[in-house]
Formats: sequence, structure tokens, C-alpha cells
Amino acid sequence: MMEKLIEQFPANIEEALQIANNASFKSPKNTIKNVVICGMGGSGIGGRLVSNWVLNEIKVPVQCFHDYVTPTYIDENTLVIASFYSGNTEETLIFVEQAKSQGAHIIGVCSGGQLEAFCRTNDLDCIVVPGGNPPRTALAFSLVQLTNILNKLGLISGIALQQIESARQLLVSNNLNIKKEALKLAEFLNTKAVPVFYAETPYEAVLVRAKQQFNENSKVLCWTHVIPEMNHNELVGWGGGDDRFAAVFFDTEDLLARNKKRVEITLEVIASKTKLLTIKAKGNNQIERSFYLINIVDWASFYLAELNNVDSIEIKIIERLKSELANFSDK
Repeated sequence: MMEKLIEQFPANIEEALQIANNASFKSPKNTIKNVVICGMGGSGIGGRLVSNWVLNEIKVPVQCFHDYVTPTYIDENTLVIASFYSGNTEETLIFVEQAKSQGAHIIGVCSGGQLEAFCRTNDLDCIVVPGGNPPRTALAFSLVQLTNILNKLGLISGIALQQIESARQLLVSNNLNIKKEALKLAEFLNTKAVPVFYAETPYEAVLVRAKQQFNENSKVLCWTHVIPEMNHNELVGWGGGDDRFAAVFFDTEDLLARNKKRVEITLEVIASKTKLLTIKAKGNNQIERSFYLINIVDWASFYLAELNNVDSIEIKIIERLKSELANFSDK
């Protein structure tokens, strides 16, 4: 099943763009001075990615939250986008209810559930996407809808949506090469070593996506960090590093000049301690390169699950957590 869901990623992008094209939104009563995107796990990562992509265009701050509690700065000048696939995630529901009490302009993105009902009851815009699959396989829908909301409310231009379409075409035309690179990554990680993923700061959300996919699909622990920040702390740790780790660097070929030199030195240090693999992204812009790497990661996490004979769909531990929380009262 997971294989089929990953294969549908480009088709999901196309369907999501069609949904976005038909969507319309109420104009906010007040000027939007900041944007908050809330969501958890495979739903929440969409906000992180989009906030990275629009950083150099949007004129207001964008911040993502993955918790129960809202920041005190949310007010009538805040756009809050609640993006969670099921529409039933308790942390985000509580967050949205608090944001409403603070006067925020709220838009929902979900496949139904309690969020859709909340939006309908309170006369709030809500984009409903196709449901029934694991949230981590519905990333295309959140990415497109979040980008479209920012565009239609006049906070960004339509360029990002155009680049998402070109990214879809890139994935289709490079399908075989993506799977080849993904298998190479899976085989590289098919050891007892702990995966460590690195990239430059603009691709931090891609790293988080990689971590999430290997956690859920492959059932392995891993960690991530970005350059240049890791040069001020984690690089020292590699002085005592060893072959318990498998380092992967996502090369996006759009590094700042000084970061290129940092990468050169950093990878030399890491390679002296453990095995190292570089995965090169394709694409003409950040969005295209992000989609390309995400698709490689999705396939690699599935391939690694197959190599280790684990069920890439199963998340019994999370289901147990939700079940116990459902019977828990903090009052």
C-alpha cells in the first residue's frame, strides 16, 4: 500500500492544484501582520516547508507551531492556518480554539473531522482534501493549499504555485532516477548505523521530513542538523564520532559561497570518522529541489522498510498513545 501511495505523489500535486484553483476565501476584516501555521507530524511538516519557501517574498512573519498552546501575540491581525489531515488531532484543535478566542482570522485545511465541523459552526473557511490515507502520504495537499491561501490573500505572488507545478513535472520526468537514488540511499542506511541528515538552512524542513519518514516508515531513529549552525556545536562532536553513524548530505547546489567552503570542511571531518553519502537535488529553484529530495526520501524510507522486513504503514505505538490519551483527564 505504501508503495502505491508514494507513487501517487505527482498525481496528488495535480489534484491539489485543481482544488486550490477552485478555492475562494473571505477577506480578513483586519490587515494581516503575521501568519501562524499549526499542525502536527506528517500534517505539520507542510507548514515548515512552505514557511521556508516564502521567506524571501512574504512581508510578514510566518511561524509554525506544533503544540497545544498559542503564543500571546496572536490577535485580530493574525492569520492562523490550521493544517491537519484528519481534522481530529487534539493538539491542533485546542490550539485553534485558543486562536479563535484571541481574535485571529482562521482557515482550516483537512480531510474532514472535528476541524471541518469547527469551521462550519464558526463560519470559517475550510479547504477539504481527499481523506482516508496516512497523513504523511498526503503532503502534496497541505503544501499546495497552504501556498494557495497565502497567494489568494495577497501575501505572496503566484510564482510559488507555478514552481509547484514545474516540480510535479520534474518528478514525473525523473521518476526512474529518483527511485534509483532512493534505493542507493536505503542500501547505504541498511546497517546498524544511525542516520544523520545534513543540508543548508533553507532546506531544514526537508531534513525534518526525512527524519519523520524514516521514523514512521522505516521504524528507525535518526537526527538532522543544518549548516552553518552545526559548525558551531555538532561539528565538535564529530571529533569523537565513529562508525555508529551514517551521514547523508543533501547537496542542493544553491549554497551561499561561504557555506560551500563550510560544507567542504565539514564533510571532510565527517568522512574521516564514518561513511558518508551525498544526494544531489535536481531543480531550478528551492521548491523544485525540495520536492525532488522529498520524493527520494519517501521512496528510500519505503525501500529501507522492505530491506528490514517491517511494515511501512504500521504505527501501533502512536495509536496506543492516542488511545491512552483519550481516556486521560487533566482536570
